[in-house]
Amino acid sequence: MTTAPPAGQERKAPGRPRNALADSAILNAVLDLLSEGQTVAAISIEAVAARAGVGKATIYRRWANKEALIIDAVAALKGPVPELAGESVRDDLVTLIKSNRSSHQHSYGKITACLMPELMRDDSIMEGYQAVIEPRREVMRGVLRRGIAEGVLRPDLDVELTLLMLVGPNMLNGLFQSSPRVPREGFAEALVDAVLRGAAA
Repeated sequence: MTTAPPAGQERKAPGRPRNALADSAILNAVLDLLSEGQTVAAISIEAVAARAGVGKATIYRRWANKEALIIDAVAALKGPVPELAGESVRDDLVTLIKSNRSSHQHSYGKITACLMPELMRDDSIMEGYQAVIEPRREVMRGVLRRGIAEGVLRPDLDVELTLLMLVGPNMLNGLFQSSPRVPREGFAEALVDAVLRGAAA
C-alpha cells in the first residue's frame, strides 16, 4: 500500500536524520493492521515494529505515542488536500469530493470502521482525527464562500450545513456502500450537482 507523507502529528525529536522509507514502512504497517480488523487498543508498538521490519526505538524516535502514530497513518492514507483550479465552484467541489474517493477507498472504509469506536471513546484520538480532516473542510468552505461572493451561490447559503450535505453522503456511501442503486461512477459529479440545485443563486 502506497501512502502520502504524514500530516505532521506531534512526534519526539529524532536523534538522527529521518528516513522516509522507514516512515512509510511504519505508516503502512499501521494501516495494514487496521485494515485487517485490529482495533486501536489491540495494536501495539511491538506489532507495528515487527510488521514494518524496524525496531521499536525507530518508532519512538518519530512519534510521541501510539495515538499520534495512528492519526498520522490515517492522514497519510487520505493524502494531501488537492490543488484546485479556482475557475469553477462546481469543478472545485467535484475535485474535493473525488479526493476522498481514491483507489484506497475500500481500505479506508475498513480502517475508519475500526477507528469509529475509538473516536467516540477517546477525546485525544478524536481531536487528532479532526485535525486531519479540518484542513480539507476549510478548503471546501473557502470554495463555498467564493461562490457566494461571486454570485454563483445564494447569498443566504448556510456554509456549514452545505458542507455537511456534501461530505456526509460521500463518507456514508464510500464507507458502507449503503446505496447500491447509486452508481459509483460519476458519484462526485452527481452529488455536487444535486446539492448545487438548492444552493445556486
